[in-house]
Amino acid sequence: MSYYLKFPIQFILLLFFQVLVLNNIPIEWWSQPSSFPVFTPYIYPLFLLLLPFETPIPLLILIALIGGGIVDAFMNTPGMHAFALVLIAYIRTNVFVALLPKNLKEYYGTYPSVKTMGWPTFLAYSFFLILIHHTVFIVIELWSFYMAYLLLKILASVLSTMLLIIAYLLLFSPRNSYRN
Repeated sequence: MSYYLKFPIQFILLLFFQVLVLNNIPIEWWSQPSSFPVFTPYIYPLFLLLLPFETPIPLLILIALIGGGIVDAFMNTPGMHAFALVLIAYIRTNVFVALLPKNLKEYYGTYPSVKTMGWPTFLAYSFFLILIHHTVFIVIELWSFYMAYLLLKILASVLSTMLLIIAYLLLFSPRNSYRN
């Protein structure tokens, strides 16, 4: 598939999956509603995480604003998803600089994946940005300082999102790209 066709299709499919499937299936553990917070995994930030290394920050922010705005429109959360997504778009390059052993210019023409980064580095990169995204979004959404509830909701949402990301990588990556 063409390099320039792959990312817009991935963007659209992840947004549709988030808006039409995941947003309509809030996950609740145990039988009593008060025992564990209801949470939703948010896989749509993955499209931002998988954009090429050399994507300029202003373009990342614009894509994040559009994607977050679409999710906000469907979830009736005015600007919350857009804000969280723009934040991780802004710090994404700094996370690469901190995690990658080589200079970022040496990755020109490639995109973040298990093949280019390896499982541990890619999972650390994904986990860190997903944790920031979910923490910012959930704190803005709840606007509460009841820490136990807040932390449980963030933890459950991040872990379920990471499981979905791993499933996505295993299902939609070429076979030889995740064997390191």
